[in-house]
Amino acid sequence: MKNNNTYIISGVLAIAILILYILYFTSSTGKNGAKTGDLNAMMNDSSITLPIAYVNVDSLLMNYNFAKDLNEALMRTEESSRASLNQKERQFNAAAQEFQRKVQNNAFLSQERYDQEQQRLMKMQQEYQQMAERLAQEFALEQQKLNIELSDTVKVSLVEYNKDKGYQIIYSNTGSDNILFADKKYDITQEVTDFLNKKYGPATSASTNTPKTPATTEKK
Repeated sequence: MKNNNTYIISGVLAIAILILYILYFTSSTGKNGAKTGDLNAMMNDSSITLPIAYVNVDSLLMNYNFAKDLNEALMRTEESSRASLNQKERQFNAAAQEFQRKVQNNAFLSQERYDQEQQRLMKMQQEYQQMAERLAQEFALEQQKLNIELSDTVKVSLVEYNKDKGYQIIYSNTGSDNILFADKKYDITQEVTDFLNKKYGPATSASTNTPKTPATTEKK
């Protein structure tokens, strides 16, 4: 319910901003005191573009080279973790099979030796589970860190991008979560992606261990 209320409030605020912007221009008067614009006419005039825009986040992440490099780095981390877990699992399975073979062949000379081997297997299984949990936590933290780095980079770059554009608001849109409908003229996804890739350069993770840091304009 809280998310729905937030969504409704955001939508109302967006509409209010648009109406205020239009009213500002339609309320201006000419030399004789007559209004120079008409609200209905402006609302229906497709040539008028408001100082707002939106970026399709899904498309941006698919085509921004820095995002590609971060995703590639995460995939390598995941593959490394999986390889370590698989090795640990193979070691446990081999030890378990050997233990079972000895049980079937009555190879244990005493109950003490049987108990010792069983405890060793239980410890190996516990270590495997702990390793799986630790690697999962490390991966989640790394993913969170890279997501924050990506988000900060895009936000800082958008400030630089907007210096010459003069947008009052730039929305982010994922699927249809935030914007249910908007004219295509307000979609600046490709333009922003080109701007970001020009600053970052080509994707590099295929040949390097870590993504390079995008150049950003120093804040004054």
